Amino acid sequence: MDLVIRGARVVDGTGGPSYTADVGVHGGRIAEIGRIRSGGRHTVDAHGLALAPGFVDMHAHSDLALLRDPDHSAKAAQGVTLEVLGQDGLSYAPVDDRTLAEVRAAITGWNGAGEDIEFDWRDVGGYLDRLDRTGIAVNAAYLVPQGTVRAYALGWDDRPATPAELDRMRALVAEGLAQGAVGMSSGLTYTPGMYASGAELTELCRVVAGYGGYYCPHHRSYGRGALGAYAEMVELSREAGCALHLAHATMNFAENEGRAGALLALLDGALAAGADITLDSYPYTPGCTTLVALLPSWANEGGPEAVLARLRDDAEAERIRYALEVTGADGCHGVPVDWTTIEISGTADPAHGAYVGTRLRDWDTARRLLVEDRLGPTILQHVGHEENVRAIMRHRVHTGGSDGILRGAKPHPRAYGTFPHYLGRYVRELGVLSLEECVAHLSGRPAARLRLPDRGLVRTGHRADLVLFDPETVAAGSSYENPRALPAGIPHVLIDGRFVMRDGRRTDVLAGRSVRRTPYRGR
Repeated sequence: MDLVIRGARVVDGTGGPSYTADVGVHGGRIAEIGRIRSGGRHTVDAHGLALAPGFVDMHAHSDLALLRDPDHSAKAAQGVTLEVLGQDGLSYAPVDDRTLAEVRAAITGWNGAGEDIEFDWRDVGGYLDRLDRTGIAVNAAYLVPQGTVRAYALGWDDRPATPAELDRMRALVAEGLAQGAVGMSSGLTYTPGMYASGAELTELCRVVAGYGGYYCPHHRSYGRGALGAYAEMVELSREAGCALHLAHATMNFAENEGRAGALLALLDGALAAGADITLDSYPYTPGCTTLVALLPSWANEGGPEAVLARLRDDAEAERIRYALEVTGADGCHGVPVDWTTIEISGTADPAHGAYVGTRLRDWDTARRLLVEDRLGPTILQHVGHEENVRAIMRHRVHTGGSDGILRGAKPHPRAYGTFPHYLGRYVRELGVLSLEECVAHLSGRPAARLRLPDRGLVRTGHRADLVLFDPETVAAGSSYENPRALPAGIPHVLIDGRFVMRDGRRTDVLAGRSVRRTPYRGR
């Protein structure tokens, strides 16, 4: 036996009762559970600690961070052993040279401009190969990003796809799935993905369904049109016969205070009718995105350089202001913007760092910063409601996702704290979930959504992706004032039986690899 973990409280990821046992690990897998009389080459005394499957971050923005930061303690220290990348419809594969340059500019606020990255891939398989070749801290799965696919096939224009362009998009999605992607994402308040009609999305989801993947939309509104936007995704997935996973599911802005029950009733009805639906959420009330994402869709048409040109033009800038402040831009979920809820969390150029941590006062300030920082600012948007957060996390199809943007001088604390915050705040302090339920939300349930048969549970034969934590002390260290502080109460994290965290410290082990689900033709 390579490792014997003795006397742990096993919280196995099923949601069932925990129990005390020894767990033996050999060859990267769980070899034995029970009372283990023999010794191992290594032993961990786990009395007083809970042993759980490694946590799965169902909504991560570490697409470049995994390549530039081999330490990656932001996730490893939380007990995360698998991240799902390619989120919100925008990432770096599949691309050609033109699309790659455009995407890099469009999401520099999420991942940086990437000057430190050698982009030596163009397709999904090449990106996954690059992760394996580089060596990564935690495992990574990938969603084909629908917005990137649309940009590749027809650019950043707000128009319907031609039949030939739709065929091209179908082929790009199929190729990505065949190369190991687990599904497809969309960002339907981000350009150019938001320009796709429901019919176009349905056709792409038919391809996803044929490969046994799932559709993960950031849908068209979390504000004024939230319930209608959720209903559109449910109906779209039903029509396509495609599994649905709702990204960072929440109900925000004043219009939706206390309305989580309406969303859950919609989902319960669909589930009762046989729909395959899951969702993820983060346990915080503020959202996090890029400042440019708030602009109306017409202002974002044509790509980043076209946006900057409009912002520099006084007449066009006034049109944008009116849409934001008076009518409610679709980029701001149909709700007139309240600048006092918008906090700058990061800028692309450190020269603009004086803005970080401040609330925007007015459109003139926002416009100036967007132009000077070339669309790079990220923001916290203080528009959430605690009662909605708690109601959604209780639901039986809920999973955890950080939606963590790791760049910026003052990122959202969820990037470094989501998983211990669930365990410390919402389990131990508030009792919103039991420990067993919460661990299932963070491990077994997401592994089932990803259709990974040997991950997500403490079970003999499963991969030894494991986290040991103290239920009495586990807590997020990150806060709005100190967002990069590491958590407390998580001494050990293993991937494939190798310690990536030991005694509360990051080791030099790079045990992660790309997780490619073998596609199948189910239809």
